[in-house]
Amino acid sequence: MAVSDSSSFRPAALGVIPARLGSERLPRKPLQLIAGRPLVEWVWRCASSLRTLDVVVVATDSEEVAGCCRGFGAEVELTSAAHESGTERVAEVAARSGYEAFDVVVNVQGDEPFVTEEQVAGCVSAVRAGFDIGTVATPLLALASWRDPAVVKVVRNGEGSAMYFTRAPVPHARGRSPSAAELASPLYLRHIGVYAYSRPALAQWVALPVSGLERLERLEQLRALEAGLSIGVTVVSGAEGGIDTPEDLARAEERLSGSSGASGKNP
Repeated sequence: MAVSDSSSFRPAALGVIPARLGSERLPRKPLQLIAGRPLVEWVWRCASSLRTLDVVVVATDSEEVAGCCRGFGAEVELTSAAHESGTERVAEVAARSGYEAFDVVVNVQGDEPFVTEEQVAGCVSAVRAGFDIGTVATPLLALASWRDPAVVKVVRNGEGSAMYFTRAPVPHARGRSPSAAELASPLYLRHIGVYAYSRPALAQWVALPVSGLERLERLEQLRALEAGLSIGVTVVSGAEGGIDTPEDLARAEERLSGSSGASGKNP
């Protein structure tokens, strides 16, 4: 794939945090309190502190979530309740008047209070290098993670472009399990669900129908991959993980207790 020389131009990057109030595993997830603050505030504070993002906005279909976010100073956009994914919510915001100057759009998931500069910069740098979409991954490390269908794996080609995302244990080591050294290498990667998009790629993604592989694996990024959009995967050092269960809330509470949180660019 030909990549462009981006050394003389830095497109502005918009960060959008999709925050849906409904959640099957953790009801009212964005408003769940962690160390005295709602989850969505921790995510916003973390994203707002990242140098890679020029502006951060919360996108929600809930007046309750919107009011909460305005209370701690976040920029908020109310979006349609009909969206079936965070990507669709992000795309609605990116298409609105006032956001046209942002050539790169970043989806910072609303349950990721520990997203890092390395992760977001890795996504954005892939788009600036010429990929339609950028995301990140980290070595699996553990055999249990390789086997776990809840852990999404990604296989890349030599140029760092995603070949496939799957819940299956891949790559397959014929006749054996992968070694510890292999699991720590870029051959065995755990996908981290942070995305950056070029503006045209984001619009194309959400205009596509649900694909066959997406429906089978229940992985939305396969829709884009099947349609021929290029997804650059940058390998990063690690990931804390999102908030999906009460156990995740307890882990985050332990880590964030006593922390005032980063005030970021939006005090």
